[in-house]
Amino acid sequence: MSTSEPAAASSRGAVDLSGLGTPNPAGTMPGAAPTGAPADGSTWTTAVNQQDFTQLVQLSSTAPVVVSLGTGASPASAQLDATLRDLVDGYAGRLVLALVDTDREPAIAQAFRVQQVPSVVALLNGQPVPLFQGAAAPEQISSLLQELLQLGVQHGVTGTVPAFGGDPADQPVPPLHQEALDAIDAGDYDGAIAAYRKALAEKPNDDEAQTGLQHVELLQRTADADLQAVRDAAAEHPDGIDEQLAVADLDVLGGHVEDAFARLVSLVGRTAGEDRERVRARLVSLYAVVGTQDERVAKSRQRLARVLF
Repeated sequence: MSTSEPAAASSRGAVDLSGLGTPNPAGTMPGAAPTGAPADGSTWTTAVNQQDFTQLVQLSSTAPVVVSLGTGASPASAQLDATLRDLVDGYAGRLVLALVDTDREPAIAQAFRVQQVPSVVALLNGQPVPLFQGAAAPEQISSLLQELLQLGVQHGVTGTVPAFGGDPADQPVPPLHQEALDAIDAGDYDGAIAAYRKALAEKPNDDEAQTGLQHVELLQRTADADLQAVRDAAAEHPDGIDEQLAVADLDVLGGHVEDAFARLVSLVGRTAGEDRERVRARLVSLYAVVGTQDERVAKSRQRLARVLF
């Protein structure tokens, strides 16, 4: 197997900023040297498959994700993964390591255009950052990880993530998020919307707040709706923007997700200008409510793209 000198991290493609997660603990500077693997055995290393890949991309908006592409048939891959695990876990959540067996997951290898294994790349805000191919000494890898963290700082990716296998319930909820949840429990949708908007004003790339806002706005829009009256109005006005948006909202709440998506995609195809943009924006909002990883969202996005382009 060929070996090459590790290349410095590049910012090529590391754009389209977005993020989620919690900020660094007070006093912790991204790029500072790691303190060593946690004594309690916590790890920020996980094996991933094609089904996990979307979550991996999303996670790279919180902290840089190092992706090791290797094969179980290669001792060099196993040795490299062990080195990477020790180094990455030492950063206690400011980096994440994803291990990919390219024999089992050829689609991921193809996505990264892997020419040899082992190869190591990174994901930053969902964009690939090439690191190195072949073997590398621990001190060389450590230097590259430092550069990757600094690159993350430049692009606003400075969060930390909990160790894999931890209980999400043990993670603290940001104060404004908790304020929004409490308002929802009290039926105060205006208060919840205000809290989420304040959270977004403080952190525009807060995906959890953005999704929460979409949920609450849907609840507010449908709070006093009469299902039968809304359906009757939609049937009487098949091209009425308000009527079709209203019934799509109720369909999503009622679990008729595919019906709602199909209705609005069709409406996008029959409208133009501001009307089309209004329908498209509502559809995107409903995608967020259902969840961007949902298969129904992926299929609808494809149909929407065909209609728009």
